[in-house]
Amino acid sequence: MAIIAWSALLLLISSATLSRAAEPKQWKPCTIVSPTTERFFDLNPLRRTLPEEGKKKKEGEEGSWHARGHDYGANFTINFCGPVVEELSDVEDLAKSKWQNVSAFYEKGDRAYAIGLENDELVFRGRKLILNYTGGSLCPSSKSKREPGPIDLASRAIIGDDDPDDKDKDNEDEDAPKKKPVYDGRRKSTVISLLCEKDPLAKTAISFVAAVDDCVYFFEGRSPYACGGVHVEEQALGPSGVFGVIALIAVLVYFVGGCVYQRTVMHQRGWRQLPNYHMWAGIWGFLRDMMIILTSSCARCLPSRRGYSRVSLNHDNSRRGRRSDDENRLIDNLDEEWDD
Repeated sequence: MAIIAWSALLLLISSATLSRAAEPKQWKPCTIVSPTTERFFDLNPLRRTLPEEGKKKKEGEEGSWHARGHDYGANFTINFCGPVVEELSDVEDLAKSKWQNVSAFYEKGDRAYAIGLENDELVFRGRKLILNYTGGSLCPSSKSKREPGPIDLASRAIIGDDDPDDKDKDNEDEDAPKKKPVYDGRRKSTVISLLCEKDPLAKTAISFVAAVDDCVYFFEGRSPYACGGVHVEEQALGPSGVFGVIALIAVLVYFVGGCVYQRTVMHQRGWRQLPNYHMWAGIWGFLRDMMIILTSSCARCLPSRRGYSRVSLNHDNSRRGRRSDDENRLIDNLDEEWDD
């Protein structure tokens, strides 16, 4: 029973691993798949970033993207799916902690106005690829911009008439302080519509379209990256991993199926439930015998006390033999001197 339980547990683990590998992979930021054409869009190459230390900026990639405002009276700085590269020192009506998250802004005089914070989620409106930024500086209130009413012709003054009261009114208007703009809590936002540029030699360009009530700004971008392509999914497991999982499943099926067969059909119990039990037992016996042979052969190579004693005895005998030879030589030399 224990063998079957362990086999079932391993089978469950392998199936859970395969199910995780089969789960759909989450898309990276600034990527999307078209719901109509099934084409894959990745705008990460359009994002401008600061160069790494020791590396120079590429030609034509100095700073973020720029769009000319024409009759609006200001130029715009924009980045795709990330904050602008430029360091902002003062942004109107925006907390300092959010300055580093500004993805689009424009400057008028010495003031910077944010028209959207960073966002990396692309949206499709039909077949239109849209990137939207929100949470910029405060918008002027629409109530402060009143429409002109009907003109009262009877109350109009005669042209060229010198009325002292009119001069006094003009002086009062000049001396009166300018009214500050009124805000209603809305914040500036940006909408960028991305179009496909099929010319492979063309570069990405972004242009200003319109500003609605100084609150919503529309831009149009053209880029080869907005044409989409076929998404090549990266495998969660490599070839070796897939082969390993298949081999593991095959081994588990072999053991589980064999154990079930041996238990139900052959009525075996204990270790005899393993498929081909006699083969595995023979392999274990062979390995055990090999270990015994190796350990016994290694034990013979180890020196024993008897061996050391023999070596010591031989050494003593040789020393005694040398001493007797020296004594005999000394006696022979003395005998020769006595004879002389």
